[in-house]
Amino acid sequence: MMTVQTAQAIAISGLQRLADDDELMMRFSALSGILPNDIRQAASQPDFLVGVLDFYLAYEPDLLAWAEADDLRPENIQIARHTLAPNDRSGFE
Repeated sequence: MMTVQTAQAIAISGLQRLADDDELMMRFSALSGILPNDIRQAASQPDFLVGVLDFYLAYEPDLLAWAEADDLRPENIQIARHTLAPNDRSGFE
């Protein structure tokens, strides 16, 4: 079982990866409707980190690249998403 704090830390590392990669940030912005300048404000919303995880989970190449870069198991990213939104099954197939 993953703690909420661990799940948040994983999501925040995904957000940091977005911030460091202009191409990822632009795609995230296009898909989420959140402009890069508004990320800080959006991050205060409770479901924002779930959205960051959903972004990676929706496209396997980005998921695997992030997992490899941060030495994460891809399934732990899915577990983090479930930990942050346990009653929301939309992240599951």
